[in-house]
Amino acid sequence: MFPRNIRCSRAFSAFAPSRTQAQPKPRIVFSGIQPTGTPHLGNFLGALQNWVKLQRDAQPEDDMIFSIVGWHSLTLPQDPKALSIARRDMLAVLLAIGLDPQKSTIFHQDENRHHVELGWLFNCITPMGKLRRMTTWKGRLAASRNANDESEVDESMLNAGLFTYPVLQAADILLYKATHVPVGEDQKQHLELARDIGDTFNRTFGRIFPLPEYVATPTRRVLSLKDPSSKMSKSSPDVSSRILLTDTDTQIKSKIRSAVTDSIREISYDPVSRPGTSNLLTILAACTDEDVSDVAVRYADKGHGALKSDVASAVSDLLREPREEFERLSKDPGYLEQIAKEGAEKAQARSEGTIRKVRKLVGLV
Repeated sequence: MFPRNIRCSRAFSAFAPSRTQAQPKPRIVFSGIQPTGTPHLGNFLGALQNWVKLQRDAQPEDDMIFSIVGWHSLTLPQDPKALSIARRDMLAVLLAIGLDPQKSTIFHQDENRHHVELGWLFNCITPMGKLRRMTTWKGRLAASRNANDESEVDESMLNAGLFTYPVLQAADILLYKATHVPVGEDQKQHLELARDIGDTFNRTFGRIFPLPEYVATPTRRVLSLKDPSSKMSKSSPDVSSRILLTDTDTQIKSKIRSAVTDSIREISYDPVSRPGTSNLLTILAACTDEDVSDVAVRYADKGHGALKSDVASAVSDLLREPREEFERLSKDPGYLEQIAKEGAEKAQARSEGTIRKVRKLVGLV
């Protein structure tokens, strides 16, 4: 759902700022992730690493809010027992990658009732026409049914929750009066809807919501190891198409070794003509924090065997510490429960004032 300069910085000077010098306004950053399935390498190199960077670069007056959006996961069929485990595991993942509950508010969205209350109020002011212009539901249905493309799904498969989930997403964001939302390009349309809903409420009932800004996430697009024409996905039926944060070094090596490339021996970066090879170069560049063109030049005469070997080593090195920390945290459910409880209490305390003001403005007091 929810990750250009993402650094929240202030200008420093050897002298104290004058009284008239403008000070940066505190930022309220909100983003969320669904608890369905173990995050894969694409998630890690995309949203999750950026969340950690945002937390690291935040100023003391900034608020960082990261949520596991359980209500959104129910827009498609879920196994209740599996979902319960996935909720806990996702919290462990967020902590394992470096999010700190002392620096950020980390919580389960479904443990704060204010989200669904504000979502319902927003449903009542959101035209159906705007929701019909949202395109994500077709992609989600296609992925959930392993369809070849979106043309294989139709509205007979669409439930009301999936159709209106962008409205709940708007409530997630505006409930905390978020000023900045780090999301991928595929979610930018939903952020625009959130701004529209906030503006409609402000003009109808009274100004209360700031209109959040889009924070583009500087991430490389990681593709499926088996089908480099599509993104790496948790929902793909082929488990070897993705690298999970919980994969062992042996599993990572095996998946990279079997990754689709091509028959050209020389290595070059050409996402259009050589998507498989280019995907491996992209992954290696992301792991080593290099420009992908520089990596391609270095491997030009080395062949796919050497490239795959080094990609596997780089990915293993990148994921080893988060994986070990995840395994440690998973063995301490009491600690995870306490973190979840504290996060939910903190989130609800923050949103209480907003929901009271909203209820008063619409006449529900």
